[in-house]
Amino acid sequence: MLTAIAIDDEPMALEVVKAHASKVPFLDLQHAFTDGIQALEFLKDNPVNLIFLDIKMPDISGMELATLLPKQTMVIFTTAYSEHAVKSFELDAVDYLLKPFHLSRFLKSCQKAQELYAFKAGAGSGSIFIKTGYEQVRIDFDNLQYCEANGNYVTFHLPREKILSRMTLGEVEDLVPASFIKTHRSFIVNSSKIDRVERHQLSIGEKMVPVSSSYYEMLLKKISK
Repeated sequence: MLTAIAIDDEPMALEVVKAHASKVPFLDLQHAFTDGIQALEFLKDNPVNLIFLDIKMPDISGMELATLLPKQTMVIFTTAYSEHAVKSFELDAVDYLLKPFHLSRFLKSCQKAQELYAFKAGAGSGSIFIKTGYEQVRIDFDNLQYCEANGNYVTFHLPREKILSRMTLGEVEDLVPASFIKTHRSFIVNSSKIDRVERHQLSIGEKMVPVSSSYYEMLLKKISK
């Protein structure tokens, strides 16, 4: 069962979402808000899996509100304006419902959210799912060599490919196991893949990764355990 709330400054739009949600057997719409700030307060003590979120609202827009949500919270944008579609997917939205939408289209969005939720929940402790473009890709930790950050993007380096995802290195640190070591403000390395460590760099096969002086001593301690 997916738990959800809806946020829209138009009461009639909320009534449509509530009516559609009542017909989706795996969806529990717990509350509907016309005020985004009140919704954020509710979420502090009542986390949900999914939010149906309007974009153009007073005080705080749906786009702004989406950046304040917990990373794991899924979002389906509901709006009358098609020009925000690209930006919505940059924010990792599950879907983009263009008003007025019918039950069949609403149900399709809910099914996408349910599949994504099950997909992530099915990941074992030895792997993570990473969003790249419009896809979710599974990465096994045993196969991951290192992660390289560039602004709000991280490249996951594997032996035969690279996977780019919109996220920060801090978010990656929260996902990978303790065997991964930060060697630089822009790099996290799988310690089991390290072949050689020098003062300012390390090697993984033929790949070279920088080591900052501030992380060097900690790196030596971790690999010597």
